Amino acid sequence: MKRKVLLCLAMSSLLTLGGLVSCGEETSSGLSTTSNQPTTSVPTEFTGTLKSGPDLNGEKGIAIRYTREDKNYANKGLWIWENNGGEGKEYEYTDVDDFGAVCFLPFSTWSENVEKNGLGVITKTLGTWDGQSKDMIVNFANFTQDDKGYYNVFIKDGDNNLFDNPNLKYIDGFTNVRFVNATRIITETTNDFTSLRLLENGVEIGTKSGFKSNYQAFDLTSAVDPTAKYEVEVTFAESNETMKTMVSKRGLFSTTEFDEAYYYNGELGALYTKEKTTFKVWSPLSTRIILRIYNSGTPKSVDSLNGDDSYNEYEMVKGEKGVFEYELSGDLEGKYYTFVVTNDVYENQEVVDPYAKSTGVNGLRGMVVDFSKTNPEGWENVSMHSYNRTELAVYETHIADVSSSSTWGGTASKAKKYGGMYEKGTTFTSGDTTVKTGFDHIKELGVNAVQILPFFDQANDEVNASFNWGYNPLNYNSLDGVYSSNPYDGYEKSMRDKVIKEFKELVKAYNEEGINIIMDVVYNHVNGATKSNFDVLMPEYYFRYSIDGTLSNGSGCGNETRSEVSMMRKFIKDSTEFWAKEYKLGGFRFDLMGLHDIQTMNEVTANLKEKIDENIFVHGEPWAGGTTPLLSSNAANQSNLSKFVGYGAFNDHLRDSLIKGGLSDKKDKGWATNPTEVSEADYAKLTSGILGRTSSYSSDPLKSTAYVTCHDNYTLYDRIVATGYEGSDESIAEMATLANSVVFTSQGTSFMLAGEEMLRTKDGDNNSYKSSYKVNELDYSRLITFEKVYENYKKLINLKTTFDGLQYKTSEDIKNNVTLAETAKGIIDYTVKGSNKTYRIIHAASGLSDTTIDLSNYNLVFATKDNGALSSSYKLTRNTTLVLEAK
Repeated sequence: MKRKVLLCLAMSSLLTLGGLVSCGEETSSGLSTTSNQPTTSVPTEFTGTLKSGPDLNGEKGIAIRYTREDKNYANKGLWIWENNGGEGKEYEYTDVDDFGAVCFLPFSTWSENVEKNGLGVITKTLGTWDGQSKDMIVNFANFTQDDKGYYNVFIKDGDNNLFDNPNLKYIDGFTNVRFVNATRIITETTNDFTSLRLLENGVEIGTKSGFKSNYQAFDLTSAVDPTAKYEVEVTFAESNETMKTMVSKRGLFSTTEFDEAYYYNGELGALYTKEKTTFKVWSPLSTRIILRIYNSGTPKSVDSLNGDDSYNEYEMVKGEKGVFEYELSGDLEGKYYTFVVTNDVYENQEVVDPYAKSTGVNGLRGMVVDFSKTNPEGWENVSMHSYNRTELAVYETHIADVSSSSTWGGTASKAKKYGGMYEKGTTFTSGDTTVKTGFDHIKELGVNAVQILPFFDQANDEVNASFNWGYNPLNYNSLDGVYSSNPYDGYEKSMRDKVIKEFKELVKAYNEEGINIIMDVVYNHVNGATKSNFDVLMPEYYFRYSIDGTLSNGSGCGNETRSEVSMMRKFIKDSTEFWAKEYKLGGFRFDLMGLHDIQTMNEVTANLKEKIDENIFVHGEPWAGGTTPLLSSNAANQSNLSKFVGYGAFNDHLRDSLIKGGLSDKKDKGWATNPTEVSEADYAKLTSGILGRTSSYSSDPLKSTAYVTCHDNYTLYDRIVATGYEGSDESIAEMATLANSVVFTSQGTSFMLAGEEMLRTKDGDNNSYKSSYKVNELDYSRLITFEKVYENYKKLINLKTTFDGLQYKTSEDIKNNVTLAETAKGIIDYTVKGSNKTYRIIHAASGLSDTTIDLSNYNLVFATKDNGALSSSYKLTRNTTLVLEAK
């Protein structure tokens, strides 16, 4: 995922490393230490003139006003997003007045709920992320409208706060009140205060006075009680007003003392046997948790007729390490459960167990599962294929995309479902030509791994389905019911095909054809942090926060999880191990992996290799979706590839050299997509990627996933069209084939987006995360239209998966066996030695002029274009890949 750039005014797009943001809704933090509280009703001291905005014609709007000491507003702009997980856009300032630069925007720029949701704002340099501020959230309740209907928001460069007046003055308030370690509390305020009281559960435990400052530290003389409610009360110097706020405990959670007292290394969740089920949940901050057992997984709020809200309650017992436990006798298979939690932030808040391994409809209740009853026939013979990662040709798809088109031709009831993705015998016929579709098509293509967009339980309506990529996590360890033939039950005791069994059937079908299933996982954020199960069970523990107490938004989706704390790290390890073991998966793709710390990623990978298979595949996006408090030196990002142990990352340097993907300007052209020019810089990055390198960051092929397109951004066809290229579909097909010819003849892992083998188009939609099924479908009629493209992809994939010369594991082996010839920048010519064969591979750029080369001593293995017989005066034309074997 990545932030998307759409421009308010004509300007160049931003360059970043990530993918498109596609998230669920987020709300503001429920804690009392909120940020960006503007001053109100202060005496007017600003004597200049503020420019008025354009007439809103009865609508509301926002005027964002920005001042700098140097008064230089050239190339300065804003990044603004609706604070509900919406996409961000860059905006220019439209005017300059006595205060500074100003940008006027009507509310119609966003959704009809923008006034309720608020806006996120960053100040920055146009076209880059240089000089960016922190995320600042506009809560419109704290601002007033002017006569024209604009909410005026004032920003001072470098301040990272929002004001409602041009004097930039604060009202009395708190900016940072928290534990910084196990014994110290700090208090920071907007204005000076003169006294401080510390309260524990409403009882004073310490005071401090005789100072005038906006910052004070207070050291506890007794051990902190994590279940207690701590508050600070101060008296402000100028107003003499007394104010009180709760102390944040987030500073406790990374301390050695907290880990020693509360880290729990045992099993959590609903631990099932036929004789009893033991429920265990970690929640050291809570004082009470009640277990609720339901007969039905369907609340009446979802289905008023068939839903059932009756339950039995059981008081859980808090034991060592802050684990609440309850043992319930009898066979609870098929029962549903929740936890009702009370602590110093929440009272009697009902949540689903984070460790729930199945859920009822819409993920609203956890389910007790006997997994021995979910296995399809022959499941005992299924295990992941132990491919080395450099052997892999990975095909990325969404469950629904495989079977949503009318050209799929399968059983209508299985369309868009798990069952549709593995149904055999489907075809499409046009005239005298019939092609295989769906499962049989993927099998025929020859890939050995299929990476599926998120299929864990998402925050969606499973009954009234609509398309979504699925990057809105709700219950990490449960399958999403939207892809099941019946979303109401994890399984039924009659064992008709339901969620768990259907997905296992999918894995089994692909496994029998030599294809591993790779799971796309999104542990970096949740759909909505506030009142999520993580947040309720352990307020502030599982998420990162800005210094002022607001949720950090490095994901671009309103929150980011805190992988570096021990119980979040354990959760990710436990979760991936469960999925890999129970569903026999071949690997994982980590969304926004740059938001996870390196230690967590190293431990997660090591755990999977130890518990599952040494060749289990792990890779991810080595970037974040926004600003994060996680230190760059500790993040699993591209600059730290040398610290990765056993896993890799997407090589966007190769992608960008070929097609200028990501967030390059849509007019930009790469080595494979520019019909008139060939860039030396692109040539250098391209040859580096072919050798399994990620520019200067790494030369290890085990850490490089070569690719040009994925679910984010444009398809290859749409990317070329977006540059303004007006050539024929035939020439576009040649450019697209050239790009992926490089991918499949590179060292490292090769990766492609589903449908590129039929020149897939989404009609120019470059962020289809919640577009229609129609936009996202695989249109199999294009296999007939672009038959030559499909045949080339099959040959390329077969070469990658069978020729060991493209599967070297070390840079030393590549150095000894791959020789890159010195050529003009429009030609890439390299010889690759394998154990039994030696191939010469030649790629000719889109911008190449026809060139004559001597190929008289070679036999043709295959060519992506038919240019006639090889000879001493072979005419090499643009957009060509040749694979040759010496005579």
